[in-house]
Amino acid sequence: MPFRDRKEAGQRLAEALAAYRGHDVVVLALPRGGVPVAAEVAAALDAPLDLVLVRKIGVPFHEELAMGAVADAAGHPCTVRNADVIAMTGTDEATFDAVRAGQLQEIERRRAAYLGDRRRVDVAGRLALLVDDGVATGATTRAALRAVRRQGPAKLVLAVPVAPTDTLAELRAEADEVVCLEAYPEFGAIGLYYVDFRQLSDEDVTSILRRFPLTGPSPPLR
Repeated sequence: MPFRDRKEAGQRLAEALAAYRGHDVVVLALPRGGVPVAAEVAAALDAPLDLVLVRKIGVPFHEELAMGAVADAAGHPCTVRNADVIAMTGTDEATFDAVRAGQLQEIERRRAAYLGDRRRVDVAGRLALLVDDGVATGATTRAALRAVRRQGPAKLVLAVPVAPTDTLAELRAEADEVVCLEAYPEFGAIGLYYVDFRQLSDEDVTSILRRFPLTGPSPPLR
């Protein structure tokens, strides 16, 4: 059943995660689309909201085809390679590294645009909920999970409204728990499961983050 929009998806996801209210929870969103979903979860659980910045590493001249992904959570970059795609397209290491470098630059641009001098949430020893508006191939999600894992959470939970069944099975090896409202063996694109799946702007992201202010000094990068 399609979600009306990301807000409704977040509200339904928050209901599925209600047992975590009262725990030491940190909600981590994948921008841009995961932010309004995660905001509903953070509000319902009375938890802080932060971002995991992640970018797909696309094949040159076919950028929608992911040959990997790179994520950076609080200064912890993590790269995932899709070996099958790299081999199929004959992409050499120099080309992969060049595309990765470009995506890291975009991550830094987004860090400045979204976070500025905003205090980062310390994940170590806490229950980390990684939230997105859905999963497709899983490349960016896998990179994000690994980047968060490096920060030492007590428990790492992936929470998404919708995903393909086979990808979810693969991601269970990366998270301690996976919560998904709807999973389909025949999937397609995430947008097919939303009535309103409009593109979000940088301002959309920053306006949501302003609803979840954090105070105090940033924790040191590990």
